[in-house]
Amino acid sequence: MRWPAVAASAMILSLPGCARDAAEPRLREPPRNAEYLGVDTLLLDDTTVMMLVRMRGARDRSDVVAYARCAAAQYALIRGYSFAQHVRTNVERRGDVWEGDGGFVISPDLPRGLRNMDAEVIVDDCREQGIPTV
Repeated sequence: MRWPAVAASAMILSLPGCARDAAEPRLREPPRNAEYLGVDTLLLDDTTVMMLVRMRGARDRSDVVAYARCAAAQYALIRGYSFAQHVRTNVERRGDVWEGDGGFVISPDLPRGLRNMDAEVIVDDCREQGIPTV
């Protein structure tokens, strides 16, 4: 009987915060009082980049991650690449300032994995939401 395993997998993938959601951009309203305090870019090698972002007015960790993703997507386009893959983002809060350092792999071709980002789509979404890019 394979049905229970298939049904359980379908239920798990439909839960918020599960693997499927990690690959998709967050389509929620940006924070109303957000102040985007800047991005520093560290190129670690030809395809690995770290985005250091700072902001005020974030509601939670996901707002900081969204800012880092926007910066990484724009950076990929600047370098002539079409895709980025989100590896991880560490987030800390110090007083009213949120800081994030996100690791990304940029690529001209669609990389393998679940956390891929089409750079043009992400940048367009960021502009629509008012989240700055690099």
